[in-house]
Amino acid sequence: MHIAAADLLSDLAGLFAGESDPVANAANAAAAIWQHVPRINWAGFYFLRQGELVLGPFQGKPACVRIRLGTGVCGTAAARRETVVVDDVHAFPGHIACDGASNSEIVIPLLRHGVLLGVLDIDSPEFGRFGAAERALFEAVARAWADALDGQGTALPSARPAA
Repeated sequence: MHIAAADLLSDLAGLFAGESDPVANAANAAAAIWQHVPRINWAGFYFLRQGELVLGPFQGKPACVRIRLGTGVCGTAAARRETVVVDDVHAFPGHIACDGASNSEIVIPLLRHGVLLGVLDIDSPEFGRFGAAERALFEAVARAWADALDGQGTALPSARPAA
């Protein structure tokens, strides 16, 4: 099944229009990803708070609430401040298994003016689910979410400049 990237980005543009609240926009983004992207089993956000990632809005099974920077795929993407794509999470050192059905994962850091705000995390039960097209799409989603903040991005507690 094909991801309708243009449809997802168009929906998000409409949802984010005039709204700068990071939690409200994350909730709508997670729901839109869940609706538009096939073959995933989790989509959501973690926000940087007091030096660790804390669970934000998501779609899927209940998830780990707190993740240390540098730990698991989410913590690694946050610490590196770069997208991490993992074809087989079981082979990733230190992988945190919140949902045992997940086999691949992509995590995109949420950056605004060089400040790390958190990560966007998408999991799939399929091995090797996320390729270049999905990476480009989810990086665009992360940019759209950050751009919607209109300067409010640093309102999330413990946000810090990129190293």
